[in-house]
Amino acid sequence: MDDKPAIRLTSMAHGGGCGCKLAPAVLQDILKKMPVPVACPDLLVGTETSDDAAVYRLNDDQAIIATTDFFTPIVDDPFQFGRIAATNALSDVYAMGGTPLFALAIVGMPISTIPVETAQDILAGGAETCGRAGIPIVGGHSIDSPEPIYGLVAIGLTRPDRVLTNASAKPGDVLVLTKGLGVGIFSAAMKKGELGDAAYRAMIASTTTLNSVGPALAALDGVHAMTDVTGFGLLGHLLEMCRGSGVSTEIDEAAVPLLEGALALAEAGYVTGASGRNWTSYGDAVRWPEDRPLWRRALMCDPQTSGGLLVAVAPDAVERVLETCRAAGFAAASVVGRVGEGPAEVTFRA
Repeated sequence: MDDKPAIRLTSMAHGGGCGCKLAPAVLQDILKKMPVPVACPDLLVGTETSDDAAVYRLNDDQAIIATTDFFTPIVDDPFQFGRIAATNALSDVYAMGGTPLFALAIVGMPISTIPVETAQDILAGGAETCGRAGIPIVGGHSIDSPEPIYGLVAIGLTRPDRVLTNASAKPGDVLVLTKGLGVGIFSAAMKKGELGDAAYRAMIASTTTLNSVGPALAALDGVHAMTDVTGFGLLGHLLEMCRGSGVSTEIDEAAVPLLEGALALAEAGYVTGASGRNWTSYGDAVRWPEDRPLWRRALMCDPQTSGGLLVAVAPDAVERVLETCRAAGFAAASVVGRVGEGPAEVTFRA
């Protein structure tokens, strides 16, 4: 299934992966007139802090996690596209500290231009990922659409007292990131035919690694908040954590892990339009050193597809968190910054 595809899926979409998400500012404008949700004491996590998933308490021991995620192709290989999209969708369950139970497929295909076999391979890739996660795909919905679209509705389970949100970071916490940045950079280079084989393999490996370490992190004392880094980039999802928690953060730029080759590609100008839209949306809340080049800033805004977990943890629990991550295969897991008192903003130091 890794043979060169007969068609270029990425040429059939205006954007790819989480880079096709609406810009944060546009999304905020659209949601401004959403009605106030009906009060529900068992709804533990709703829309208030733009968290990764909704969480609803069933009883004292169980809470349901519900989320959905889908996008257009980020790679041309249909099987790998399905794997990446499914991995990305399940990440939201893991980011809440939960374990997936089952999934529903979301499918949009341009049936007049895409071979049946290609659509079959996309679904097979999603099924492979769900198989690795130990869950079934039990149904879904499909439409005829002008662009290929694939993703999942993911349903998970956790304990109410182990729910991790993006709104509970505390001043003094240390920030840990589990995967390297650069997926959007690689995608931009690939579309121009400039992504080497080694970098492509690194991108596939990163984007198909399940964030299944989430429940183990949620069970550790001292882990206070968690989110995954996707379409809004490290900066955007970090700012959501700052705003939800009422804190500020400081990032050590040199400590942020990157996929091998991402730095050189970013310096060469392979950045996505989404990184610029991300900065326009939230740059006023970021203190970026004036002497740092813009291409480095683009890396921090780079839209990640199926990115890593960003964890806020008490200083005395950092080593346990890093050991847990590395034992689960997240060799890039690194301390990238610290949490301070509000207001909600991010400061970078080189």
